[in-house]
Amino acid sequence: MIDLLLIGLTRFIVGGQALWIGASPETRQRIYFANHASHLDTLLIWSALPRPLRGTTHPIAASDYWGRGKVRRHIALKVLNAVLVDRVTHGPPGAALAPLRGVLAEGESLVLFPEGTRGNERLPGPFKSGLYWLAQEFPEVELIPTYLDNPSRAFPKGTFLPVPISCTVRFGAPLPRRPGEEKEAFLERARAAVGALASDPAL
Repeated sequence: MIDLLLIGLTRFIVGGQALWIGASPETRQRIYFANHASHLDTLLIWSALPRPLRGTTHPIAASDYWGRGKVRRHIALKVLNAVLVDRVTHGPPGAALAPLRGVLAEGESLVLFPEGTRGNERLPGPFKSGLYWLAQEFPEVELIPTYLDNPSRAFPKGTFLPVPISCTVRFGAPLPRRPGEEKEAFLERARAAVGALASDPAL
């Protein structure tokens, strides 16, 4: 019931219409990678996915926000099916990717925000390397660029509740792998694929 209530509220307040451009909502293993503009992003993408996909898709959520407080943590873990990660890296290099690798190893899907932090620009900023390493380690997983329209306007930094501004979630065509592609080239190509889904793309 809580999931249906959250979806209903999200669609009532900010819309969250899903547009599948070059891909369809199939029950196959994927990494959806998106621009990151607000704390609303996780809920927007989760609400935009059909119910069969929500059960096997795990958004990556910042533990310092979604893990704070019993209610918010319950929504993140039990309703949104999220994986909480610490944005401050601890341990050896790559340790932060361990829970993400675990999800993919079990044959399920992820939602990533490769910028790593929220931005106010229309186009995404530089991507961090996590997407590259996961794409290398799990070559069978489909990579779906995803673009969120207006989340920073609907839920600006410092506000407690979202405002009624229409948001759209655009799912693009799968990003193809290129054998031997360097990390920086891959990340820039992935960033461009997300930016190309903007309403008036201009990279």
